[in-house]
Amino acid sequence: MGARTVLFIGGSGVISSASTALAAERGLQVTLLNRGTTSVRPVPDGVEQVVADVRDPASVRQALGDRTFDAVVDWVAFTPEHVRTSLELFADRTGQYVFISSASAYQTPPARLPVRESTPLRNPFWAYSRDKIACEDLLVQAYRDTGLPVTIVRPSHTYDRTLVPFDAGWTFVERMRRGAEVVVHGDGTSLWTLTHHTDFAQGLVPLLGHPRALGEAFHITSDEALTWDQVAHALAAAAGTEARIVHVPSDAVAALDPEWGAGLLGDKAHSMVFDNTKVKELAPDFVCRVPFEQGAREIVDWYDAEVDRRRVDPHHDRMMDELVRRWRV
Repeated sequence: MGARTVLFIGGSGVISSASTALAAERGLQVTLLNRGTTSVRPVPDGVEQVVADVRDPASVRQALGDRTFDAVVDWVAFTPEHVRTSLELFADRTGQYVFISSASAYQTPPARLPVRESTPLRNPFWAYSRDKIACEDLLVQAYRDTGLPVTIVRPSHTYDRTLVPFDAGWTFVERMRRGAEVVVHGDGTSLWTLTHHTDFAQGLVPLLGHPRALGEAFHITSDEALTWDQVAHALAAAAGTEARIVHVPSDAVAALDPEWGAGLLGDKAHSMVFDNTKVKELAPDFVCRVPFEQGAREIVDWYDAEVDRRRVDPHHDRMMDELVRRWRV
């Protein structure tokens, strides 16, 4: 069946921008509802942009009037309160409400691999993930009680050319280029899944308006799993340098920098490999075509194109200096 008209709440972010472009390319009438403030990822030709703040329900109602959509995709709901507001605004406007959750909601650390949609949801380490789980609980209950036509989608570390996959961001690459050591958590051998946003879009767009997606949850990820050392070496190769890696236990990182550590202990420290069988049943053409070696070159090329993008974060630079000093063998 498929959707003809879709509303993306957001739609110009790291993950969502490629889905916006692909949906438009495939002939869907795409409307973005956001604050209209981004310039890094311009809105594609033919895509309508409605300026409103979803945190201000009155502005949304005024902007949309009585319009309805075959599917609404909520890219920017992070707490149950956000979801409640979205349902008040959009539940009566759409035949499908798609909630973008997170694969970090899965059992952490996972009891077995690969992770499937049947893997329990539990993350005692990261508040972000617990909030996403609470959002999902609310939506599943609404589906059971009222038949809310909800689809839950769980991305896992989806990136575009603007996103360096280490917490230090571009600072990680700059350190490698100047010959300084860089910190990789654990022993560098845990497996991680990085998904290019154009590949993620190939899995998401076919779910829009699909009747068998209602009431279901899907993760959409690459089938490529790399160790964190391999990720660092791929970035170094793309930057024309070498990675001098110092391995630091994740709990030691957390002791020095709790915010950095929360994302490690609650997500990146644990091997995460996914079985994408379920989404491929509804999107049989879904194949991830961008290996990280290619994605790393895109990242480096984008940062190298403008000097203002290559900013060093003094905080992460200092934290890495200190961790290297403590843990260099």
